[in-house]
Amino acid sequence: MSFKAKFISKKESLQDYAVMPLEGPWWVENTEGFDIQGKINWKWTAMIRQPYFITNDIIEKALKEVEKKKNPPVLSRLRFESLHEGLSAQIMHIGSYPEEEPTIEKLHNFIKEKGYEFGGSISGERHHEIYLSDVRRTKPEKLKTIIRQPIKQKKRE
Repeated sequence: MSFKAKFISKKESLQDYAVMPLEGPWWVENTEGFDIQGKINWKWTAMIRQPYFITNDIIEKALKEVEKKKNPPVLSRLRFESLHEGLSAQIMHIGSYPEEEPTIEKLHNFIKEKGYEFGGSISGERHHEIYLSDVRRTKPEKLKTIIRQPIKQKKRE
C-alpha cells in the first residue's frame, strides 16, 4: 500500500518520496506477570508513516489498485489515520529482536531517573518500535530498531 501510494503521488502530483520504515506500537492488556520474551500475548499494530501530502483520495486509489491486483486478506483492516504520541523517550537498539530486553530496561531506567512515567497521549503501557533495517537483508546482530516509549511527567504527591 505504501509503495502504491508513493507511485500514485509521483504520477499525479509529481511529489516523490522515500517510503518510511515499518513501525509498530506493542502492548499487553494485563501487565501483571508481564514477560518481555512472551510476545505471543502482546498486541500490536503495524504501520508506515505517510508524508503530509498523502491524502485520503490517494489512499483510496491505492486501495483499489492493490485490491484489483493482489487482494491480500488483511486489506480490509487497513486504516489511514493520525497518531499523536506526545512526549516520548527513545533509544537505538542494535541486534536481534529477542535481545532487546537490556536496551528496553536502559530506556525505562532513564525515564524513571528523569522523573517521568509511562503514558503520554496514548493510553496503556505501550512501547513503539521503528524498524530501520530490512529483516530479510540484514544479519540479526546488525538490525537497527528505535525503541520509543510515550511518557508523561510524574504527578507530584
